[in-house]
Amino acid sequence: MARIAFVEDEKNLANLIVKYFQSENYDIVWYETGEAAMEGIGEHFDLWILDIMLPGVLSGYDLIRNIRKVYPQMPVIFTSARDQDIDKIMGLELGGDDYVSKPYSIKELILRVQRILQRTYEKTASDKVVVLNEYTIDLAKRSVSFHGENILLTSKEYDLLVFFLKHPANAFSREQILNAVWGTDYFGSDRAVDDLLRRLRQKMPKLSIETIYGYGYRLLK
Repeated sequence: MARIAFVEDEKNLANLIVKYFQSENYDIVWYETGEAAMEGIGEHFDLWILDIMLPGVLSGYDLIRNIRKVYPQMPVIFTSARDQDIDKIMGLELGGDDYVSKPYSIKELILRVQRILQRTYEKTASDKVVVLNEYTIDLAKRSVSFHGENILLTSKEYDLLVFFLKHPANAFSREQILNAVWGTDYFGSDRAVDDLLRRLRQKMPKLSIETIYGYGYRLLK
């Protein structure tokens, strides 16, 4: 049973979400404020759902920064009543895996949660280890290291890396990468691909990913 942390200050919405998730056999814990959620960061969860705008001092953005310090690859979904590109971009910059605008369908939220959980925690058939440009990628452990030093990637950064590993030398458009890494139901800008790749390059500078101007990217081996 997956355990979900849900941070939301609208009580009626929160009660509805909690009941629905419980009916779908999820263990869900509701936090009404960012301060309360901070106390739960040390607990075991499989995914966090964060409202961006929260009462008090701490926002959803503050929470993901603290979550990432403890669990670099923890899946995070942002929700917000402000349907603005800047919110989506900021959420993705901080390592968010998805963004849902309010009002949203509870069924849609459940489906997005299911998809992210499956992609993040699906078991690899073998404990295959790939060595690329001095980086060691352990596909079973979802870990990356460089000469024995661990490289902390977010879940999206890791998914992008594995996507390129599975298709070496193939050129992909930004739209194709969006569909593969975020899913076909993602409606944000393809700028998300550029931002994610920039962060991956910063963490793995020896990775040879070629920019195909006006089109997309490909991994050079």
